[in-house]
Amino acid sequence: LEFWMMTLHIMALLEATLEADTRQAGAVFSEEDKGFGPIFEEQPINTIYPEESLEGKVSLNCRARASPFPVYKWRMNNGDVDLTSDRYSMVGGNLVINNPDKQKDAGIYYCLASNSYGMVRSTEATLSFGYLDPFPPEERPEVRVKEGKGMVLLCDPPYHFPDDLSYRWLLNEFPVFITMDKRRFVSQTNGNLYIANVEASDKGNYSCFVSSPSITKSVFSKFIPLIPIPERTTKPYPADIVVQFKDIYALMGQNVTLECFALGNPVPDIRWRKVLEPMPSTAEISTSGAVLKIFNIQLEDEGIYECEAENIRGKDKHQARIYVQAFPEWVEHINDTEVDIGSDLYWPCVATGKPIPTIRWLKNGYAYHKGELRLYDVTFENAGMYQCIAENTHGAIYANAELKILALAPTFEMNPMKKKILAAKGGRVIIECKPKAAPKPKFSWSKGTEWLVNSSRILIWEDGSLEINNITRNDGGIYTCFAENNRGKANSTGTLVITDPTRIILAPINADITVGENATMQCAASFDPALDLTFVWSFNGYVIDFNKENIHYQRNFMLDSNGELLIRNAQLRHAGRYTCTAQTIVDNSSASADLVVRGKNRKGGEKNMVDSFLPVCASLPPTW
Repeated sequence: LEFWMMTLHIMALLEATLEADTRQAGAVFSEEDKGFGPIFEEQPINTIYPEESLEGKVSLNCRARASPFPVYKWRMNNGDVDLTSDRYSMVGGNLVINNPDKQKDAGIYYCLASNSYGMVRSTEATLSFGYLDPFPPEERPEVRVKEGKGMVLLCDPPYHFPDDLSYRWLLNEFPVFITMDKRRFVSQTNGNLYIANVEASDKGNYSCFVSSPSITKSVFSKFIPLIPIPERTTKPYPADIVVQFKDIYALMGQNVTLECFALGNPVPDIRWRKVLEPMPSTAEISTSGAVLKIFNIQLEDEGIYECEAENIRGKDKHQARIYVQAFPEWVEHINDTEVDIGSDLYWPCVATGKPIPTIRWLKNGYAYHKGELRLYDVTFENAGMYQCIAENTHGAIYANAELKILALAPTFEMNPMKKKILAAKGGRVIIECKPKAAPKPKFSWSKGTEWLVNSSRILIWEDGSLEINNITRNDGGIYTCFAENNRGKANSTGTLVITDPTRIILAPINADITVGENATMQCAASFDPALDLTFVWSFNGYVIDFNKENIHYQRNFMLDSNGELLIRNAQLRHAGRYTCTAQTIVDNSSASADLVVRGKNRKGGEKNMVDSFLPVCASLPPTW
């Protein structure tokens, strides 16, 4: 297996080298180029290797897809990993470290994946060595406490890494653990056991039990004898907060735990609040009241938090602030891009976070730029794999993209000119010319054998389109667009056909009717007989839907080239401007007229249309 993996690795390296030589020789990317640079599908993550592990090896993962197949390389603390050493092996892109050694192998790792299109660098991952030493073998002295008094048993955990220990206390024998309640509390910050006031039932031998979930190991201390001293009468004493939370910086989305416990007799009650603000909706208080948990903390949860402990003898308060910050998150990031040689490129890369992230760039795995990236007059040297990195004190995010520089002679294969272009006499036409080309070509036009130049009627646009205004019959003919750049030239031809203009020859006229009467709006047009004519009616700027409004609106289809509109049983709401538009696929022509609809008085006579609206208007709000 190792032989075949090494053979594939060498073949991929030779393929990449050959491809790179070819690329340097031609230095041209075209649309037919189907290859692409590396794209990570799996990257290394922070790893903790237990020092006492029996497995004897650790693996850091790295996998990318690319065409041609990528070649992998690993770096540790910015130095190359010597893959020829027996201590290291590669499986695909994964790095396997045999018999890991803390002195040699602890550090920051990242992998590089490359092919002929460029190289990308993975996120950084830390390899750490986890351990949890045993407690000292010395016996712990007994603790004597008067009944009714508060006390603390110190855990004093042994040396360890990482700092993610969990704590419990054994009572007399394994696996009998102390159950926390309002009187007894085990801090997950330092492991100490707190008893608000000691009772005779607390007598026994106590041992601090420490677990490290990262390395799946537990240890426990020597037993501490606790001897309550009886008192004839126990004296009450006020609440005294001995477990206090500190100002903390929390990361948005994390769960935050605050601890607050007080000694006192009677056992104090503990209350929580957020100063001057409501408590977060995701906050939960433990049954004992000693622990406040805020799940999925958000920026608005930042603020001062207070716990108050109180019994009949007095109260105590403690406050501290939670600062909520945020891991970087993309607002806008780079994507694979193709640009023409000689053009300019602005590549936006914007991230949010708290603190505000800084932006830096890698090109082919190496430091390239900081901040905003703008490239001017790009060349083939600008091609490659780019990575935009947004980072703050909480971490970094990577956006990867490939920049290809296009260079090709003009071609109309994908987008030829239209073979037939129609334009109306007296009107305007734009003939498009959009070849594929890089760099951007220069354009010229001819009509037949005549070269065209810009004039009062003719304009050659920067994008190659040809505009002709005030068209005459003489403008009809064969037009050719020529495109040329430093890599070649091409042309495409189309025929401009001039049609008769569309004209309204019978326009609608203003009408004045009474509610319930009918009205007719005439409309007729002349047009090119080779084209189809359509009439469109609109009312106050909105097109009339004859299917939905056929009760009041009808068209006369009995007359050729006629768009006559009949308004039946007109109501006050039908008063307004009516526009007739006669249109073909080439041009259109419009004409408008106003319709006045008057209301009726009680005796059946007419009265002014505006007067008929007065009672309605009087009932409307002033803003109308």
